[in-house]
Amino acid sequence: MELLVKIAAGAVTAALCAVVLRRNSVEFAVLIVLVTGVWVLFMTMQALGEAVGSLVRLADLAGLDIGLVEPVVKVVGLSVVAKSAAEVCKAAGEGGIAGFVELAGTILALAAALPLVNAVVEMIAGLLV
Repeated sequence: MELLVKIAAGAVTAALCAVVLRRNSVEFAVLIVLVTGVWVLFMTMQALGEAVGSLVRLADLAGLDIGLVEPVVKVVGLSVVAKSAAEVCKAAGEGGIAGFVELAGTILALAAALPLVNAVVEMIAGLLV
């Protein structure tokens, strides 16, 4: 909760600065958006590491192969990167590029999830036989 309050305060401050700067210099406003995005991601890295560690522990307790957890982590990472890049493109006024980045993120997330889907289908097939 405390971390989210810090992030929200920093983000609102950066947004106000970007609004003021956008009148005179769009480039600096976009730079503020980019730097703020990197800062937010940096602030959440510890929580992300803890979440991945929890997923690995849960997989180990369930007797699952760690290879089943990897696609989930990849999909989350891909979505964070794609969404962040798309938002920076939107802030720069390039909505078309943002749309293509989001599409690429969706396609790559699907490709990253396929090993998990295959493993689930194989597991179900093994239970039915």
